[in-house]
Amino acid sequence: MLCSHFNFLALTLCFTVAFAHPRSSWNLRKFKSLVAFGDSYTDESRLGYFGSHNGSAPPVGWVDPMSFSTASGGIVWSRYVALYTSANLYNYAVSGAVCSNKITPRTWSTISAPFPDIAGYELPAFLADAAYQVPGTHQPFLDVPSSETVYSMWIGTNDLGNYALLTDSQKRGTTIVDYVSCVYSMLDGLYHAGARYFVLMNIAPLQLAPLYATPENGGVGANHYWTDKGSNLTEISYRMWESVATVNNIYKYQTPYEILIARRYPGAHFALFDLNGLITDIWNHPAGYLNGTAPLNVTGYENHCSITGSNCTRTNSPDSFLWYDELHPSEQTDRVIAKNFVDVVRGESKWATYWS
Repeated sequence: MLCSHFNFLALTLCFTVAFAHPRSSWNLRKFKSLVAFGDSYTDESRLGYFGSHNGSAPPVGWVDPMSFSTASGGIVWSRYVALYTSANLYNYAVSGAVCSNKITPRTWSTISAPFPDIAGYELPAFLADAAYQVPGTHQPFLDVPSSETVYSMWIGTNDLGNYALLTDSQKRGTTIVDYVSCVYSMLDGLYHAGARYFVLMNIAPLQLAPLYATPENGGVGANHYWTDKGSNLTEISYRMWESVATVNNIYKYQTPYEILIARRYPGAHFALFDLNGLITDIWNHPAGYLNGTAPLNVTGYENHCSITGSNCTRTNSPDSFLWYDELHPSEQTDRVIAKNFVDVVRGESKWATYWS
């Protein structure tokens, strides 16, 4: 729908029509490939490659191997999507990533340099792979037909977190708005490369994760993710909550603006996947999602490590937990995310809003 008259009535009609039939604009007929971008919530093996190769990036045409030991404690959600649907998975996410190191750089001590980001590494790596041909066969390395490929973007956990925006550690003169603008710029890059089906995943309820929760909700003090964390857990949690709510409301209103009003992505199809709502629902109604043998637990976590990240111990019922550790969703939560992502791609999810 083209909304070309910028007056109140036209905008009202435009948004009314857009929201009256939210799923009719998503017409993906075949789901052949998933191209994923993000951080540790999505990464499978890429950070491990950087760590084992002195900070060097994987070569063009590198196949990201399946991992049974991701930040979820097991298989990550993006791989579950591929397993559930038989779709190809091209996963460019890197644990520790932010949208841009020009906004919120975070140093990785293993390589004494910032974690690879989407703007500086993930998107360029995808573009290089998209242009690459398999030696000997001269076939494209990526099988990503525009009408059968979905591109997911889930970034922000680190951008909004400690040693970044939460602790006022961003580059001077940058704000949450710059981070959000970066996300849409990354979508620009994918769009210009031929992407036409996008799933933008909003920010998880980080204020409920033990790393940022209030004391009564299982919030923790200093730990291996935040060794110098302050003692006012309530202030930290509420500030994180404010940031999460701000970003998710920007996504909620800027996305339809860019698509319907600004016509930033003509011919493209977007789904805004409300991960915040889904994970909050798990937190409020765990019996509908978790299935471990121990009592269901949404405020604690399954894997406990020392402040140095060593001497880790796990429970005997990982599927009883919403959280794997202080920051990351558990493998069972990732299964739930994957199943709902498949519904999003099918155009039938109650957790998604669709536009084109």
